[in-house]
Amino acid sequence: MSEIAGQHRLRTAQTPVVHESYSFACMRCGHGWEQSYEIEHHTDAEGREFVLYVADGRVVPSPLSRPTCVNCDGHVVRLLRAGQVSSARAAARRPRPVPPAQPAAPAAERHHWQLSDLLHPFQRRAS
Repeated sequence: MSEIAGQHRLRTAQTPVVHESYSFACMRCGHGWEQSYEIEHHTDAEGREFVLYVADGRVVPSPLSRPTCVNCDGHVVRLLRAGQVSSARAAARRPRPVPPAQPAAPAAERHHWQLSDLLHPFQRRAS
């Protein structure tokens, strides 16, 4: 099936419509966003099937073809499962717990590891 962007909507009551949502992350500028689509399945006059992707009431190109960053117009965009951007933003807003301070070890208990200390178990004993 081919996608046809820029056309007028052809939806009738019999038009099968699928709803899908995606998250996007731009690898160029770091911008993240989410978009929901209505995917309309049509058949042209010659009997060939095609789909229209509709977002916010407008026919748009398929998000699976070559997504464009809405922030920087870059095309190095990762397509993610729906909800990934919003859950990452929510996690970033949550206050992070501060671990309790650990008392400093007395000077006698401190050990500065040397490479020889780490290799000691692997060294052969001379007989």
